[in-house]
Amino acid sequence: MTVTVSALHDLAPGAVVDGFRLEKQFHKGGMAVIWEATRPDVKIPMVLKIPMIGEGDDAGAIVGFEMEQMIQPMVSGKHVPQFIGTGDITDLPYIAMEKIEGRTLEQIAKEMPLPPEEVARIGQKIALAVADLHRQHVIHFDLKPANILFRDGTGDAVFVDFGLSRHIKMPDLLTEEIRLPMGTAPYIAPEQVLRNRTDVRSDIFSLGAILYELATGQQPFGSPDTLRGLKWRIWADPPPPRVVNPNVPEWLQEVILRCLEVDLSKRYPNARLLAFDLGHPERVALTARAKKTKNAGFFKAWRRSKFKPIPASLTREAPREGINSAPILMAAVDVSPGHENLAQAVLEYVERILSTMPDSRLACVNVMKVAMISNDDGLDEHGRNIHLQQLAELKHWAHPLGRSADRITFHVLEASDPAQTIIGFARDNHVDHLVMGARGASAARRYLGSVSTQVVAEAPCSVTVVRLHGQRGDEE
Repeated sequence: MTVTVSALHDLAPGAVVDGFRLEKQFHKGGMAVIWEATRPDVKIPMVLKIPMIGEGDDAGAIVGFEMEQMIQPMVSGKHVPQFIGTGDITDLPYIAMEKIEGRTLEQIAKEMPLPPEEVARIGQKIALAVADLHRQHVIHFDLKPANILFRDGTGDAVFVDFGLSRHIKMPDLLTEEIRLPMGTAPYIAPEQVLRNRTDVRSDIFSLGAILYELATGQQPFGSPDTLRGLKWRIWADPPPPRVVNPNVPEWLQEVILRCLEVDLSKRYPNARLLAFDLGHPERVALTARAKKTKNAGFFKAWRRSKFKPIPASLTREAPREGINSAPILMAAVDVSPGHENLAQAVLEYVERILSTMPDSRLACVNVMKVAMISNDDGLDEHGRNIHLQQLAELKHWAHPLGRSADRITFHVLEASDPAQTIIGFARDNHVDHLVMGARGASAARRYLGSVSTQVVAEAPCSVTVVRLHGQRGDEE
């Protein structure tokens, strides 16, 4: 049978909605019913999400479904369900999409608190998914454990429920039509409480609240059910994670509390940098946040609410170009003797890039080429550790840049294939732009091919190859 809008609340297995056959009810929530469904021309497992909209329903439910219908077809990739089709809200309202085979974070995290390494692993997967969503100009605005799934097999994080989301290049119906804060109480960002729905860092705050919960077993701000309770997080800070759970390491407390900063300018500028830190705990620059042993307390928070102005960043509309304003820059540098001029040229080019993108993170990489089979003990003729010497040289090279510790990292990699090592580092760390030097020509390089040529051909990002003035021929 084919149903009409009046019968959507009384659907049963076997009903047909626009050619989709309903097989069984998969989930029923307060806002929608999700049915497993089939259609002859769709070969992947799929579901129909049908909103629970009836006479007298609040505008938020209706507008939220309209936003979801608007945004779902605009996003793609492994971190969102594949979009299949949709029905008009005035006739047969539904969204047909891929069924994600996997567990929700809510199911995975039942045994909280989780070990720190597991918190970091899960957090990095979510942060990478957030970065991909932001790259597509969408801010989720409702990140919570129930809305995050992990695909069976790959383990990739997948987001569902885009009813509160915003595509920054499309009209935001929720801002235009709804006058109350929108989000889930334990995870909503302070600026969302003030109805500012313009900044990607709202998702960073929500992810920080999730990390806090995974690491401690507690929600950082509880679950307030009043506007006054929601606003309290503008003035109050949560107990430091290490106070709640002493097993939380300092680096993880640093990451979590940076995510939960009220002032947006103090949070991670984007999810890619957060993912980088979660994947490199040893590289996290510790500040006073890591050492914090108590929060402000009620009376100090109360005084803030009475006498301290609301941070301007919470009400300021974010620039639309801000989504990609803080990329990860990688500099592959040869610091070996005899190549000082080329290293200096790379430095000067990196400095020019950083002057236009001051919030970016710089990863300085040196590759020590080693034989596939070697009895080398890693010491130079003076008995010094070569790896440490190269690291010291790399830090010396970068010193003129004047980057703060939280904006620069150093990596000395040992490999028999420098090109593939550079490419792999760029891929694994989601580098946006790679800068490297090119040596002069030689017969061997012309015959075997150069390192830089291979990197340019295979790197998953933009690549700039720096040459010395007057240099010609193949590069390495």
